Amino acid sequence: MVLSMQQQLIEKDTALSAETAKRIAMAEHIALLKQQLAELRRMRFGRRSEKLDENIRQLELSIEELETSAGEFNDPSGAEAQTPEPEARKKSQTRKPLPDHLPRSVVNHGDHPGRCECDGQLCKLGEDISEVLEYTPASFHVIRHVRPKYSCRHCEKITQADAPSRPITRGRAGPGLLAHVAVAKYADHLPLYRQSAIYAREGVELSRSTLADWVGQSFKLLRPLGTVLERYVMAGNKVHGDDTPVPVLQPGKKTTRTARLWAYKRDDRNAGINEPPAVWFAYSPDRKGLWPQQHLKHFRGTLQADGYAGFNALYHSNTIREAACWAHARRKFYDIAKKNQGGFADEVLNRIAQLYAIEEAIRGKSVECRTAERQARAGPLIMALKKRLDETLSSESRKSSLAKAMITSTFFRTFFSSSLRRSVAQ
Repeated sequence: MVLSMQQQLIEKDTALSAETAKRIAMAEHIALLKQQLAELRRMRFGRRSEKLDENIRQLELSIEELETSAGEFNDPSGAEAQTPEPEARKKSQTRKPLPDHLPRSVVNHGDHPGRCECDGQLCKLGEDISEVLEYTPASFHVIRHVRPKYSCRHCEKITQADAPSRPITRGRAGPGLLAHVAVAKYADHLPLYRQSAIYAREGVELSRSTLADWVGQSFKLLRPLGTVLERYVMAGNKVHGDDTPVPVLQPGKKTTRTARLWAYKRDDRNAGINEPPAVWFAYSPDRKGLWPQQHLKHFRGTLQADGYAGFNALYHSNTIREAACWAHARRKFYDIAKKNQGGFADEVLNRIAQLYAIEEAIRGKSVECRTAERQARAGPLIMALKKRLDETLSSESRKSSLAKAMITSTFFRTFFSSSLRRSVAQ
C-alpha cells in the first residue's frame, strides 16, 4: 500500500515537472515570436510586397493561438500555476486597473449576520473589493415613431407633426447602426458578408447588398465633412504628409493590387498653438507623384515628409517649403548600428538623440521660443554633425552601406557639396 502511494506521488511529480517545462518552453517561444513580429513591423515601412504583411498576420495568429493554449495551464480558480517565468516575462507583471470611465454595478455578498455565535455584537471591520470585467453583447432595438393626426371638426383641416429626418431617405437604418456598420468594415476590417451572418444570428436579416447600399449612402452623407476637414488641414502653416500601401481587390481576377492611402496631418500643439489637430486622408490607385501634387495644390506653408521623390515637384515651387524628417534620416543608420555596434552609425544616432532631447524640452512652447532654442542649442549640434559627416564621407568607400545611408537620406543631402554627392553616387 505504501509503495503504491509513493509510486503515485512520483508519477504526479513527473507529470507536474513535464507540465512546468512545457509551460516555460511555450512562454519562451511566445517571447521569441513577439520579437520576430516587432522586427517585421520595423521592416514594414516602404515595402511594396504583400508577403511581409502576410508574414506579420501569420505571426500574430500564431502568437494568439499559443497564448490561448498557455491559458490552459492556469488554475481554474484564476491563480496562475507557480512555475518559473522566463526572463522576458518577468519585467512587467503589474495588472492595470480597469478604466474609470466604465459604468459599474455593485453586488453585495452577505448580509449583516446580526450577532456572533457567542451572542456578541458584530461590528464591521472592513471589506474586500474585487472587480470583474464583463461584456454585454450589442443588440438591436426598434424605435417606433408615432405621429398622430388631428382633424378640425369645423373646417376639416388635418394637422400632423412633420416626419423626423432620416440619414437615408425612406431608409430603415438609424445613424447608430450606420456608424456601426462602417466602423466594423473599415476600422475592424469585418467584411459586409460576415456582418450579415452576425446579424442573422440575432434574428435580423440584412443582406450584403443592403449593407453595401447603406455604406454608399453614408459616404454621400460624410462627403461635405471630408471637404471641410480637407480645407481645415490645408489652411495650416505646417502639414505632415505620409502614405501607406493598401491592398485593393480586383474584381474578376481574384487578386489584389497595391493602392495608396495618403495622410496629411495638421497638429501645432507642440508649438503651443491650441488649434485642434486633424488628419485628412486621400485615396489613390497608385503612388505616382501627381497625387500628392494634386492633394497639396492649394497648400501654402511647410511640408514635413519622407524622401519620396513625388514630393520634389512641390518643393521646387515657391509656395511649399521642405522640412525633412529626422526619423527617416536616422532609420538607415539604425539598421547599420544593429549589425555593427560601436561604429560611426552609433555616433550619428547619439547625436540625433541629443537633438531629440532638445525638442522634448521645448515642446509646447511658443514658436519664437522654439526658434531661439533651436538656433542656440540645436544649431551647433547640427553643424558639428555636418563636419563629422563630411570627414567620414570623404574617406568612406563609395559602395559602403554607410556612405549610401548618408547620401540617400534626404535630410543629409543638403549637407554635402554636389561634387561629393556625385563621387559617392557613381
